[in-house]
Amino acid sequence: SDLFRRPCEPASGHGGAARSAGRRPLLRRVAIQLGLLPFLIFALFPFYHMTVTSLKQDRELYDRHDVPLIIRQGATLEHYSKLLWDTEFLTWTKNSLMVTIIATGISVVIGTVAAYALARLRFLGVGAFGTGIFVTYLVPTSLLFLPLAQIVNWVGLADSKWALVMTYPTFLVPFCTWLLMGYFRTVPKEVEECAMVDGATRLQALLRIVMPIAIPGLVCAILFAFTLSWNEFIYALTFTSSSEEITASVGVTTELIRGDIYFWGSLMAGAVLGSVPIVILYVFFLDYYVSGLTAGAIK
Repeated sequence: SDLFRRPCEPASGHGGAARSAGRRPLLRRVAIQLGLLPFLIFALFPFYHMTVTSLKQDRELYDRHDVPLIIRQGATLEHYSKLLWDTEFLTWTKNSLMVTIIATGISVVIGTVAAYALARLRFLGVGAFGTGIFVTYLVPTSLLFLPLAQIVNWVGLADSKWALVMTYPTFLVPFCTWLLMGYFRTVPKEVEECAMVDGATRLQALLRIVMPIAIPGLVCAILFAFTLSWNEFIYALTFTSSSEEITASVGVTTELIRGDIYFWGSLMAGAVLGSVPIVILYVFFLDYYVSGLTAGAIK
C-alpha cells in the first residue's frame, strides 16, 4: 500500500520516529536538571537555614520541640536590629571592606606581573620558581600567623587594620600568581610579538594587549582573592583585638558568643548580612567568572 501513497503524505512510522527524536533532547535536558537538583539543594541549604534561624523569635528558636527548618510563630527582625544597633557590626563591615579591597588590589597587581613573567619570560629556575609559588600557597595560615605576629609587632602595626593589609597578600599573591600564570599561557604569543614589532615595550604589550584579552582571568582572580580576604579569620583574630579595628568575621563570633552562651539569632543574621557582598559580587561578574574558568584567550 505504501507504493500508492501520495508523495506529500509521510509514512506513519517515520513521523513517529521524528517525534521520538524530537523528544529526546528535551528528556535529556530534564534529566540533567534533575541530576543537578541535589547539588543545588546541598549548596543552598546553609543559606536557607541561616535565613530561617535569623528570622525566628527567641521563644521558637530555643524550643527543643520545634522544627528547625520552618517558622511557625511568625518572623521577626529583632535579631537584625540587635546586630545593627546594639553592636559595632557596621564598623566591622567597614573594616572588612577596606582591608579586603586594598589587599585584593595589591595582590592582583603583584600577582599579574609575577604571573606574566613566569608565563612568558625564560630564565634559570623559572619552573622551580613557579612550583615554589604554588607550594607557598599550600602552606596553611595556622603555621604562619606566629612568625607574622612577630613581624607585625616589630613594625608597630599591632591591633591595626593595616596589619591585615600587610599580611593578607602573603597568601593572596601566591594564589593570584598561580591562577593567572595558567591563564596567561593560553594567550597567543603572536599578539604580543606583533605589538613589540610595532615598537611596544614588554610592559606596554602587557598593559595594552594581554590585559584586555585576559579580563576574564583577572576577574576570576579578583573574585577569589576578595572571597578569601573577606572570609579570613585567623589573621584577623590574631592581629586585631579592639572593637574599632576587628573585621566582621571576628566581631560577630567574639561579641555574640560569650562563654557557653550563643546568640544564634544574631549570629545567623550576621552570617546572612556578611554573605551579601560576596553574593552581589558574583552575581554582577558571573559571566566573567565562568569564562575565566572555562575558556582561554583564543576563544
